[in-house]
Amino acid sequence: MEDNLANILKLLRAAAAEEPDVVCLPEAAPTRGLPPKDAVLVAEEIPGQVFEVVSSLAKEYSMYVVCPMIEKQGGLVYNSAVLIDRSGGLVGKYRKIHPTISEIESGITPGREQRPLKTDFGKIGFAICYDLNFEDVIKPLHAEDVKLVFFPTAYPGGLNLNAWALTYGTYIVSSRNGEGSAIVDPLGRTLVTSSAYSTIIAKTVNLDYEILHLDYNYEKIEAMKRKYGARVEVDVARPEAVFMLASNAEDMAVPDLISEFDLEKRDDYFARARDVRDKALATLG
Repeated sequence: MEDNLANILKLLRAAAAEEPDVVCLPEAAPTRGLPPKDAVLVAEEIPGQVFEVVSSLAKEYSMYVVCPMIEKQGGLVYNSAVLIDRSGGLVGKYRKIHPTISEIESGITPGREQRPLKTDFGKIGFAICYDLNFEDVIKPLHAEDVKLVFFPTAYPGGLNLNAWALTYGTYIVSSRNGEGSAIVDPLGRTLVTSSAYSTIIAKTVNLDYEILHLDYNYEKIEAMKRKYGARVEVDVARPEAVFMLASNAEDMAVPDLISEFDLEKRDDYFARARDVRDKALATLG
């Protein structure tokens, strides 16, 4: 485990060169290489050695760190993602809701709660590895309008990452050892992936955005661009018939644009469509 901690410090220092707001380590990074039954035996409480080591780097570089680890509390062991703030303090933790069968059989307890954690740049959420197969993990975050989800993992996730990002309109940042980490945008497009030649990836993203359907909105885009030009960013995903509306101006937020131009967010449009359908069926008796 000491070798893993040394590698974590090396990765964090290398990532800090990008001057990030937040860095996400891979799943269970401190116990990398250990099978679940052995990782459970060295699970740590918070604060503990792992937390103290990582929090010192978070404070040194004034950055948030998502530290996934095997955590022990009250006699139970969890596969957790621990969020540390810029001052090295504990913000909160997410405990893997859907551990694998082998993890549970090794003594890892499933988490029960999914809720976003607050940062100075917005709310963020988490899913860990096998969680990606279960929508009950992402739906509560979508209901809370979380726009940035971190996915520490042991497997790449593949197209499921893109599907979640597109369906739920969120950025997803995956982190795994070696190749295959990725940053996916809310239109389901992979922006960057890690490789053997670039193990640390970074991307600046704008969280002041909304996803809207082209229906009933498209004819209003021209007027909005004519008035605000480059201050407003409209990114269309034509096959999917949706677009991402973002503001590049500090004095103008996307909710203001939606109100000014009477735009309809995708979720609201779908809800309206369901209501119209229900009313049409109700008239049939």
